[in-house]
Amino acid sequence: MAATVDWLRTTTPGLLILCGLAIVVLLVAIIRFKLEPFIALLLTGLLLALAAGLPVSKIVGTPLKSSDSLLETGFGGILGHISVIIGLGTVLGAILERSGGADVLAEKLQNLFGPKGAPVAMGLVGLIFGIPVFFDIGIFVLAPLIYVAAKRGGGSLVLYAMPMVAGLSMTHAFLPPHPGPVALGGLMGVSLGWLIIMGLVCGLPGFVAAGLVWGSFIGKRITVDVPAEFLVRPSGDAAEPERVAHADGTQGDTPPGAEPTRRPSVALIGAIIAIPLVLILGATFGSQLLKTKSALLEVLTFLGNPAVALLIAVLVAFYILGLRRGSTVQQLGVLTAESLRPVGMLLLVIGAGAFFGAVISATGIGKVLAHTMSEAGLPVIVLAYIISCGLRIAQGSATVAIVTTGGIVGPLVVGHGYSQMSLALIAMAVAAGSIILSHVNDGGFWMISKFFNLSVKQTLQTWSVLETVLSVVSFAVAAILFALVS
Repeated sequence: MAATVDWLRTTTPGLLILCGLAIVVLLVAIIRFKLEPFIALLLTGLLLALAAGLPVSKIVGTPLKSSDSLLETGFGGILGHISVIIGLGTVLGAILERSGGADVLAEKLQNLFGPKGAPVAMGLVGLIFGIPVFFDIGIFVLAPLIYVAAKRGGGSLVLYAMPMVAGLSMTHAFLPPHPGPVALGGLMGVSLGWLIIMGLVCGLPGFVAAGLVWGSFIGKRITVDVPAEFLVRPSGDAAEPERVAHADGTQGDTPPGAEPTRRPSVALIGAIIAIPLVLILGATFGSQLLKTKSALLEVLTFLGNPAVALLIAVLVAFYILGLRRGSTVQQLGVLTAESLRPVGMLLLVIGAGAFFGAVISATGIGKVLAHTMSEAGLPVIVLAYIISCGLRIAQGSATVAIVTTGGIVGPLVVGHGYSQMSLALIAMAVAAGSIILSHVNDGGFWMISKFFNLSVKQTLQTWSVLETVLSVVSFAVAAILFALVS
């Protein structure tokens, strides 16, 4: 027995078996026993650490000091990097949504592209509005616009919905400040500036292929009508009441006889969304083009810090979309508190995933995997994609797949001299794998089915294939670029 335990802890096959068993236990806990991913990741990480023979003092510290333990450094390291970013990004999305920005953006694009180009317009709405808001919030906010567009255009609901959800999915998986890409930045040591650049480079072709090409193809072959109860506003030739932002931050139709509140312009909404992206990219390019410690670089570095950039955007949004439109500071505080409520569990899942990755690194499994894969001739970017795909298909959550894969792959790229661009491309492979083949174990699958009146079979034919196309095309772009630059 002792010899077997020693073999598991010290040999390459033994460590690989431990790693495989840990992942199996994780998946069984989440899928079979419906355990919360946060609890499952924490439990699995602790069991793996004990099974690998790590000292208890290294795992949880001592009764007098635990600040340098794997438990606290694993959680604290990643949460210190992402918690402020995710929190501010959530608040920014909430104020943009409550101000009516989505409605304004959709109407402008519909007018620009015309009736025949309405599906493309809906795709761009999802793509642009998806940058600052979470996927599920985007579905909730934009679905009524899809209903009206489909009723006006007379085509299948699928034709208008698929481009929009492709835009939301692409931004959620590939672009900060969404949790997955931000977590990858911390786990793999890559700047958010490079993640934004490579996220756009890899994600946009996937969006075009999945949302516009596939969406148009399948939307003409699967006919789904808009049920009357889905329409929140009259359509056709009837006058539509204007959707306005009230003083309490909520939206509603203008009461008869009341003077409508002026809604924000498209340029204003676009400018607010662009503030953090421009500042972050300014710091990234400044670090490449300017002399070290120059005054301008110091300014760009400070303003381009993701937390500072998002804080500036939030303050601008609070003033322009809140205070100037009749909201009070107290009402904005209530909006902030409401928007942050769902973030707690999300941060716990990310922290637990980082702890799981820290355990993998401490056991030496990462080095063993790196050696094994290098001998097998499997590039690290392909390995990252395969692991992420497997986790996504098995347990459904894109965020869990990203965080867990980042924890496994992170140790494989340390010390190999990869550039920031190469690391960002590996991160994009992880992100691409995390969205493949959404099916019945994914909450997003049922959300799409419910909001767009699709049967399970139709959701598999439309949404599941869309996610797979988005994943494969985006990974292909990342892999080709990685082969060219590495």
